[in-house]
Amino acid sequence: MTTTFRALVVDDTETGQVAAFRELTDADLPDHDVLVEVEFSSLNYKDGLVVASPQKMARRTPLVAGADLAGVVLDSRSPDWAPGDRVVVNGWGLSETESGGYTRRQRVKPEWLVRIPDAFSTRDAAAIGTAGYTSALCLDALERHGVAAGSEVLVTGAAGGVGSVAVALAAAAGHTVVAATGRPETHDFLTSLGASSFVDRAELQGEGRPLGKERWDAAVDSVGGSTLVNVLAQLRYGGAAAACGLAEAPALPNATVLPHILRGVALLGVDSVMAPAALRQSAWERLARDLPVSTLESLSRVEPLSEVPRLGAEILAGQVRGRVVVDVTA
Repeated sequence: MTTTFRALVVDDTETGQVAAFRELTDADLPDHDVLVEVEFSSLNYKDGLVVASPQKMARRTPLVAGADLAGVVLDSRSPDWAPGDRVVVNGWGLSETESGGYTRRQRVKPEWLVRIPDAFSTRDAAAIGTAGYTSALCLDALERHGVAAGSEVLVTGAAGGVGSVAVALAAAAGHTVVAATGRPETHDFLTSLGASSFVDRAELQGEGRPLGKERWDAAVDSVGGSTLVNVLAQLRYGGAAAACGLAEAPALPNATVLPHILRGVALLGVDSVMAPAALRQSAWERLARDLPVSTLESLSRVEPLSEVPRLGAEILAGQVRGRVVVDVTA
């Protein structure tokens, strides 16, 4: 008997790319070596772009959306993975060039898989997702650069998926965390994660001075645009910003080299999509060490797959707090 399952599929139409639910079978999946029974996915800003934006984000269609997946191996042609292994996949072009996690079953390449640490359930791994894993990559990058415990670290977009986990991880690493957000109603939530003080995001938007008052030792930025320009201009001598997103804009308007050549400020690019295995392993080790499940539960909620189109529009509008776990069975 052929097993059918529901998936959220992106396809081209006469009016642009559209995401719609469709019944699939294993024959519709890519011919990769590991078959995973997906239990959970998650909602990231990229997912919002794919399922709720007029932009053409999927570079080939039809394509199952969903940038993350967490579940259990059902079948494997790879010696590295066996049925029953609990695994997570983040990045690798899922939802853009490869079919992703908004489905009950998916075939993936063995090198994409990371074993879920014992500290986490599959739901926890999905709650972390690309956003949380990217946050860990950012903290790792700052520490490799030399940012020491006790530093004052600014987190932009602090109430979002990347930002909220970055706040928790930075606080756990011993940093003093300053949260930048435009939503005062999230202050209690961010304080519970470890934020010590707040900056209104409006202070960081718009054209600023090439160099401003030195305010922070380091930053985790998922926003880009004028926000990142102003953050760089206000980092202390020798500081660094780990940049991983473009929620505001991909451009850096009116940026100058002055923070870099007069204060030795570093801009560290963080890529979560094609990051090599060693960086991924280090990031997940940090998450298992520094992100308690109780904290993870406080910054995440579970929503059914059927709600993803609506939630995609909300995350693009900046209306989603923390992390959204997607139950692909509902």
